Amino acid sequence: MTGLPDNETVGGEFTPKAVTLLAEATTLQGTLHLPGVRDAYRSRLEQVVLVATRALESAMENGEVELLHWVLVQACAARAEDARYGAGQLARGSQRAPTLEDCEDGWQRVKQIASTAKEAAQAAAGFAQRLNTDKARALAQRAKVAAIAARNIVQERNRAYTFHADPGFSFGEGWYLAAAALLAGLSIQIRPGAAHELQARRFLCAAGLEESLRPYRSRPASPKHLTHIIAEAFRADAPGAQCTLRAAFLGNESPAATLLSWIVGKMGATPGQKVLLWVRTGDHDAQRNTCFDELRQLAELVVNAGLSPIFFGDNVPLELVPPSAVNLTLCWKEPLFQGPDMRRAQLHLFEELRCRHGLVGQIGVTTAGMDGPALMGLPTLYLTQERNMRLGKWVGAVPGYQEVVREPGYFEIIRTTLHQWQQ
Repeated sequence: MTGLPDNETVGGEFTPKAVTLLAEATTLQGTLHLPGVRDAYRSRLEQVVLVATRALESAMENGEVELLHWVLVQACAARAEDARYGAGQLARGSQRAPTLEDCEDGWQRVKQIASTAKEAAQAAAGFAQRLNTDKARALAQRAKVAAIAARNIVQERNRAYTFHADPGFSFGEGWYLAAAALLAGLSIQIRPGAAHELQARRFLCAAGLEESLRPYRSRPASPKHLTHIIAEAFRADAPGAQCTLRAAFLGNESPAATLLSWIVGKMGATPGQKVLLWVRTGDHDAQRNTCFDELRQLAELVVNAGLSPIFFGDNVPLELVPPSAVNLTLCWKEPLFQGPDMRRAQLHLFEELRCRHGLVGQIGVTTAGMDGPALMGLPTLYLTQERNMRLGKWVGAVPGYQEVVREPGYFEIIRTTLHQWQQ
């Protein structure tokens, strides 16, 4: 912000106040990063515009009018640039908002701030035209550039969600995004060069989502919204939503012969009904990992209910696997589930276990790997230390999806549910 013109006589009741307020705002510019300073800065600029505009109504001398025009050019240009900054900050926060409602509300406010930048730039241009000086025109140009940048923030909003195709990300998160895209028409992006980029594209295209793919851009939409989007679709039409996902996830073709042979080899002649027991031992959110003492008790509950456990997921100590159990832990690392059709192969595995090997449900900690089969109709109990804001949205919406909080008596809830699954 440039200084006031030299040798100007300040007259009238409001003109000196406008000049003082502008000077106060100018002194704040070097400390805008400090807590509360930017709010004070914005307040000063708003006061400058109000007071200087009021002063213009009664200004009589040309010198005073020119001074007020100069004050207003500076204040309006500063407001435009500050609005551009505010729009950028709020846009970043809105993209990361934990709920879809908060995200949309944030972006509505970004639009309003961008409108403020546009109005301030137009006002600066008008006052600069009256002054007709190089300094005024330069400030008006800066305001215009800021307003265009603020507008571009709105127009260039990235509405796509990232389908993570790196082994370091949760494999199961892909079920969320593919399901939400199928049910609500979301856009999807994949980071080029990701380890499983081709496998991810193959799965999405096979699921009918080729038209949903967009070029990769920074600042994608937050995946935290996806469970809410899926829940809304299921609440509106659960049978229809489930039918849509099953058709897209499983496709029309029969499972590969190699997969069927692998399943038979692993399952053998194990008779009766079975329950998947998921095992999680990852580094991310380690507090959600499987407690092996709890896993042992779950296996006992399953066996006592007349069912056979199938251990799935990360590695499990062999002493926890009872004789009647099937151990499929770490199977997802085998070539069959790491090839071009890795995602569909895993979904076909769950479906074959359900249709031909007596699988009646699954139990586990909050691991996203469970959610593919859950969305396709496999009864699910997920265990959590406290109510889960994201996955809790599916309770009562996705058929058979149940949250079990580790409170006194929660094993009795599991025991009752196991007997229900038997029927």
